[in-house]
Amino acid sequence: MTITKNKSDYYLITERTDLESLARALQGEAVIAVDTESNSLYAYRERVCLLQFSTQEADYLVDPLALEDLSPLAPLFKDEAVEKVFHAAEYDLLCLKRDFGFECANLFDTMLAARILGRHEIGLGAMLETEFGVRLDKRQQRANWGERPLPKYLLDYARLDTHYLIALRNHLEVELQERGLWQLAQEDFARLCALSAPENGRNGTSSRPADCWRISGSHDLSPQQAAVLQELCRYRDQMARHLDRPLFKVLSDYTLLAIAAAAPRNLEELSQLPGMSPGQVRRHGNQLLQAVRRGLNAEPLYPPRPERPDDGYLRRLDALRNWRKRLAARLRVPSDVVLPRELMLALADGGPSNFEQLTVILRHSPWRLQHFGQQILDAIHPWAKDNA
Repeated sequence: MTITKNKSDYYLITERTDLESLARALQGEAVIAVDTESNSLYAYRERVCLLQFSTQEADYLVDPLALEDLSPLAPLFKDEAVEKVFHAAEYDLLCLKRDFGFECANLFDTMLAARILGRHEIGLGAMLETEFGVRLDKRQQRANWGERPLPKYLLDYARLDTHYLIALRNHLEVELQERGLWQLAQEDFARLCALSAPENGRNGTSSRPADCWRISGSHDLSPQQAAVLQELCRYRDQMARHLDRPLFKVLSDYTLLAIAAAAPRNLEELSQLPGMSPGQVRRHGNQLLQAVRRGLNAEPLYPPRPERPDDGYLRRLDALRNWRKRLAARLRVPSDVVLPRELMLALADGGPSNFEQLTVILRHSPWRLQHFGQQILDAIHPWAKDNA
């Protein structure tokens, strides 16, 4: 590999040939650590701005903003022979799928492993301090990873997010094996790999029209006020897209809600509302008043009414929630470790009455089927147990 090593003992990848060399080298590893950094707090539509990889011997930082595409890495993420170690993998996996189309196989999530083990401290910094006495400086989590060039202190910070992950993974595997939870962890790691990429980023921006019902408190407005809020949301979305900023950095939800409720008629009334500083009035005042007038002249807007599930589904869901809560308390783990939400909903919807039906729903969760199967059936159909 011809990549030049940084003085801080990591390699920065900004050229296509170096990326191809790195991809080939990493596919020769049995296990690698992976992390990403995104600019969700600084852009209308977030993107992955840095990928970090670590092996037992070296750390690598890949700059996707300097590369036309990252396709040489796609086979690595799909390679069953290479285990990818993340901490809190879900968000990283969704971003990697959304931005690059990467599919992941053979994953180990150190945070998920800690939850399965019932640990209370599951943040990476806290876990590294407990296991190795290492203290990470997490003050740069909210940094602008889209700026270029990235300062050295950010590169140093990013490198440490994967530097210790393989050692941490090895400690956690020992404990999972000793406690008979290794197969359960493997089920949950595989489920993470099957996640679907979202339409939008964490900012709440997407290709869909601005939706006022996403704002907390919108259901308390009158139908006409809701129509005003919808127009305000459309204006904010247009401005955020134009400025390439997150929605909240244009106008906050709280400010939009206040404007919709008050329906100000002029700039003076608008300036009295929360969040409307002189600068905000100067930048957005006239356009906000126009949005208010459009909303007042629009048809009243009523909240969508989701279809109510049938009573049988609701009874089964309530029974499963109560069962997993009781078992989780005994096992001293979070309730979704016992039964993840998506499995609980599938069971409530399917309402299996025997092991054959249960096996179909839990076909990708053989450990839970073996250990909890009868308890699940008893929870869903308590009368069957009583009459047995």
